[in-house]
Amino acid sequence: MPYREPRVLPWEQLASLLTDLLFPPRCIACGQVDTWLCEPCAERIPRLEGPVCPRCGMPGAKAALCPRCQHEPPRLDGIRSVFLFDGLVRDAIHRLKYRHGRQIAQPLGQAMADFWHRHPYPVDVIVPVPLHPSRLLRRGYNQSALLGYEMGRRLELPLDEALQRTRATASQMRLKAADRRQNVQGAFACVDGRLAGQRVLLIDDVCTTGATLEACAEAARAGGATAVWALTLARAP
Repeated sequence: MPYREPRVLPWEQLASLLTDLLFPPRCIACGQVDTWLCEPCAERIPRLEGPVCPRCGMPGAKAALCPRCQHEPPRLDGIRSVFLFDGLVRDAIHRLKYRHGRQIAQPLGQAMADFWHRHPYPVDVIVPVPLHPSRLLRRGYNQSALLGYEMGRRLELPLDEALQRTRATASQMRLKAADRRQNVQGAFACVDGRLAGQRVLLIDDVCTTGATLEACAEAARAGGATAVWALTLARAP
């Protein structure tokens, strides 16, 4: 399977360069210059290592499935997250998504790779959750693809943007759980048959209810994937 680097639109490359020239990168935690997140600060962020539901990854669960997964198991084989979506991690993700901070994907992707070493899944390919073309045009890049690329090149796992978002959806941020599922139902499709027989690792920045990941898992399985796991940088409380 070919190793594909994520696409960054030319105007975003220019915007990022100008931003760095006018406002040189400084660590969002300690202020060190020439980096958005220095290694010492990245290492000090607490990892989500405590008990989680073995299926959906919800923090605080014991060895047994959480009540939600007992009642309605997710379509994924499992979901895990590296951090809680709080404090410095939330600031870093906002920088990555909304302030031309794509360079911060490097230390964040490293953190995901380190987490993977401790909690590996049996997968063949990394597949990022896609953006709709209209949103990709506005942002200039897919932050999930950048995270997946940084993680994959450290682990020698190929990145393949094999899923497409087939329709624009409302932001999930202010929707309730049931509305989130309806919002993304049928919103994704597999580009072609290149996921057939593959064990897929979905990558996204934040997991809240898991609705987007489940919709992507449906599309990946429809494209022939034999297993679908998910890893996100952060888990919303």
